[in-house]
Amino acid sequence: MKNQWTNLYTGFVEVKASGKGTERLINELIRQGVSVWDIRRTAPGILVFCMDVKEISNLRKAVRKNECKVTFVKGSGGPFIIKRLIKNSGFVFGFFAFLITIFVLSNMVWGIEVHEASPDTEHAIRKELDKMGIKKGKLQFLLLDVDEIQKQLGDKIDVLTWVGVDLKGTTYHFQVVEKETPEEVKTYSPQHLVAKKKAIIKKMLVEKGKPIVSINDYVTKGQLLVSGLIGKEDKPQMVPAIGKIMGETWYKATVEVPLKTHFSVFNGDESTRHSIAIGGLSIPVWGFKNPDYPDYVTETTSAPFYFLQWKMPISYKAQTLRSKEELIREYTKNEAVKEARKMAKASLEKELPEDAEIISGKILHESIENGKVILSIHYQVIENIAIGQPIIQGD
Repeated sequence: MKNQWTNLYTGFVEVKASGKGTERLINELIRQGVSVWDIRRTAPGILVFCMDVKEISNLRKAVRKNECKVTFVKGSGGPFIIKRLIKNSGFVFGFFAFLITIFVLSNMVWGIEVHEASPDTEHAIRKELDKMGIKKGKLQFLLLDVDEIQKQLGDKIDVLTWVGVDLKGTTYHFQVVEKETPEEVKTYSPQHLVAKKKAIIKKMLVEKGKPIVSINDYVTKGQLLVSGLIGKEDKPQMVPAIGKIMGETWYKATVEVPLKTHFSVFNGDESTRHSIAIGGLSIPVWGFKNPDYPDYVTETTSAPFYFLQWKMPISYKAQTLRSKEELIREYTKNEAVKEARKMAKASLEKELPEDAEIISGKILHESIENGKVILSIHYQVIENIAIGQPIIQGD
């Protein structure tokens, strides 16, 4: 008897032999090397046995030599199963189409819920999600992962203190915490205006209070600019001094710029490999060719598949290979000086208040050391130098 597993793959038939020569038929088949098994007598002159379906031609030759009649009871194994599946192909196709439809629908986005957000903030969030391609009807495994979505929303929407992103089934849930912008509280307590740093007064805009200094006066840190005491000297009235005192102030910046710099950049060439991951096995489905990049960076994203609410042990994996190249940037001395001045000014502008203005910048010292241009620059700035100082009884 052959291996039963092999018989199931190749297929076998159950045969009923009746007549006077049934025993001779079995012996003839065995002499020809035909494998027969499960031989049993069901009635006088009737034998039932099993044999490979591919040996049917040898069975016909043996029947002609013996006085018996054979009939096929049933067929089993791979060929007969396939035949039945083909016969019922409509049902089989419908069943698999149903499974595929459920699988696709289980991995689509069908809802986007934004919680604890004002209407304006919710509109801004949905607008950014549209730009990212996160919409109803999109396949989840082709979208950004939740961590990247959370990062991009936090970076692009200023009013968010925190946003939590959670994918439950086919619905994205966004839990929002908005920044609480306190209303500007105006102080009405009596105060003077004093200088916060040394400066030369260039412009005075006093709304309330008594000016103590004049245009072009040199003042030092803490010096009284506008008094909150007005009226008669013997009976002064205390008021909150309000205004802007624009003064010329001075800053010094030192900046270094290398004449020669090595750095890596992406050149725009990239390719993506798509695969299906089952456990630790990765099966490529698209993008088999290795790119001819001399140097590249690999970014891998993975998204699990779902069937209804169940997470499957199968996931979609995309590997993006971004080509990069090493570049050398070289400056002449004049170019390095120009770049250094630009960097120093940009750095200073970040530190200054919005209403401040840089009116001039003068190089105090210039040198080249260890392949770097080193500049020391003096800046003149016009800014509001007035800050409030509460009036203490007895001033």
